[in-house]
Amino acid sequence: MRYLLLFLLGLFAVWTLRRTVEGGLRRRHQGQPAPRALPETMRECAHCGLHVPESEAERDGEHFYCSPAHRRAGPRDRSPR
Repeated sequence: MRYLLLFLLGLFAVWTLRRTVEGGLRRRHQGQPAPRALPETMRECAHCGLHVPESEAERDGEHFYCSPAHRRAGPRDRSPR
């Protein structure tokens, strides 16, 4: 009976210690804002006008395109009709 009480007392001590440590970590992280991604330059597709992030755009000289197919098609004539 004495060993059972010591075992239960040990389990309670471990549970209490773990809960205290996790609660302190949780409180410490709640005050910090989540890291934000840096803004990225958006480029307009020279063919269709869609805006895409520069890291995803296809570049051909001074023109940017949204896909390899539009890069192959080249810039669209944008003169008013």
